[in-house]
Amino acid sequence: MDFKAIALGLAFALMWSSAFATARIILLDAPPLWALAIRFAISGALAVGIARAMGQSWQLPRAQGRAVVILGLCQNAVYLGLFFVAMQKIEASLASIIASSMPLIVAGLGWVFRGERVAALGIAGLVAGFAGVALIMGSRLQGGADLTSVVLCVVGATALAVATLSVRGASAGGNLLMVVGLQMLVGSAALVVVAAMIEPLVFTPTLRLALTFTYQILVPGLAATLIWFHLIGRIGAVKASAFHFLNPFFGVLIAALLLGETITALDMIGVAIAAAGILAVQLAKLRSAPA
Repeated sequence: MDFKAIALGLAFALMWSSAFATARIILLDAPPLWALAIRFAISGALAVGIARAMGQSWQLPRAQGRAVVILGLCQNAVYLGLFFVAMQKIEASLASIIASSMPLIVAGLGWVFRGERVAALGIAGLVAGFAGVALIMGSRLQGGADLTSVVLCVVGATALAVATLSVRGASAGGNLLMVVGLQMLVGSAALVVVAAMIEPLVFTPTLRLALTFTYQILVPGLAATLIWFHLIGRIGAVKASAFHFLNPFFGVLIAALLLGETITALDMIGVAIAAAGILAVQLAKLRSAPA
């Protein structure tokens, strides 16, 4: 893995992790589902426009069309929708830790329900990773974190993991940016339907809302996606996924710096254990992947 690949991986992990703290700022002035629906509508339109300029087609093969629908609903609507709702009542650092467990959930579900082989290192990583996340969740719940919001995050992360298992290999047909843009539009449409039924369309126009909303559209929404695909093209999906182990560290650090959230010694122990578990699972995948 060369220096450029490492730099791209670090940039992706940092951008992805920053989405949680900036989301909490957005939620100070906007309803969660409407904010997310509008963000995806803008990001999706930009991505589709860029994809068309690059010559990508929106006439997708069946596998990619299926991926657009599944990921649009499970990733953009269910996963992020539940997280945005939950982050009205729980800290961004806790949300980012739960979201970071997604690779562990994918590996665990693949092992239990699909019979996918997991090496001893991967099994140890699963145990350690879930133990680290559980340690942090238990500590935060004892400290007064809202249980319902924590459950929403767990359900959201599980929904994304199930979707990830369902659409493996769907990127093989190319048109990756088009797929991303269309799934954002699918998620936006689904969120609009739900938001119209349960949320008032009331925003408080502030500079912080404008800045963080723009940041979420351009950085976690588009830039991180483009970097991710470029990284996959450079080193492959298995090696690229190893950078997920940085997400717990970055998520907690950004929340502390940007929002002033408190980090306890127990939090750092849990983060270190969870990160080590995620890294072990990814290394196990790397060792078992064909050369």
